[in-house]
Amino acid sequence: GVDETDRALSRLLARRFAFMDAAARIKADRGEVRDEARKAAVVANIRAHAATDGWPPAVAERLWEALVEASIAYEFERFDLKVSAAD
Repeated sequence: GVDETDRALSRLLARRFAFMDAAARIKADRGEVRDEARKAAVVANIRAHAATDGWPPAVAERLWEALVEASIAYEFERFDLKVSAAD
């Protein structure tokens, strides 16, 4: 069950990162990539979902902090590629 769950999570993360690609394409300014208010909301949401779904909110918070930071870094990379391709 763990391997199957990990595979499902991998597919969901691929979907999430596809949204980062889309976000990088539509944002006009690099400064729009990092949004601390949005990050805080995402982390608060996952804490609430974890509590409802029966897993530790503190673990969810740590995982999502890392996930959101990785997502931001990825979106910066994609944004920069878009800009360099336009030059």
